[in-house]
Amino acid sequence: MTTTLITGANKGLGLETTRRLIEAGHTVYAGMRDTGKGTDAAALGAEVIQLDVTDQASVDAALAALPALDVLINNAGITGPNAGVDDFSADDLATVLDTNVYSIVRVTQAALPLLKASADPVIVNVASGLGFPRFVTDPARIESRVPLLGYTTSKAAVIMLSLQYSKLLPAMRVNTVDPGYTATDLNGNNGHQTVTEGTDAVVAMATIGTDGPTGTFSDRDGVIAY
Repeated sequence: MTTTLITGANKGLGLETTRRLIEAGHTVYAGMRDTGKGTDAAALGAEVIQLDVTDQASVDAALAALPALDVLINNAGITGPNAGVDDFSADDLATVLDTNVYSIVRVTQAALPLLKASADPVIVNVASGLGFPRFVTDPARIESRVPLLGYTTSKAAVIMLSLQYSKLLPAMRVNTVDPGYTATDLNGNNGHQTVTEGTDAVVAMATIGTDGPTGTFSDRDGVIAY
């Protein structure tokens, strides 16, 4: 049985990933800051676990409570303030980076002992095409029309962080995914994709075999060339 931990699993992409991986036969630990919001995840059959990715003590306690871990999905994220260039501060950026980037390091480091004990360790980090320079500079793509200083910067960092992890952890498969423009609370449910479509890439990378890829960036259509 594959044991999987998903951060930010109480709603949106995290909850749908929980549903799909349970359906695929995984034992899923649904991590979330407020376990009172875990009713839907629990109803799907997930083990709901308190996990605030911005709190080291919470991260350590959550990982210590797991009996094993094969797949780590770093999904938790925030958009941060939608401030213009004149108002956006270094503190605003730090807030976004703490949840979207630093948390990946916190959770991954705490998870490494369990992942190293797994016969088939996998890490999936959820980024965004909004952090991919080739997409952001292409006028034909929607990513080029979203001027968010904090969120886009954080997702660019996630892509590079994941790539470096893949080099430093050659015994694991470490990949980054772009869910695409999916209707979630993060964008006021304005995305053109359903949450199922938005989790296609996450599920694909969470279920790869031992000969699967590492160091890739992909969306629901497949691997994206760097």
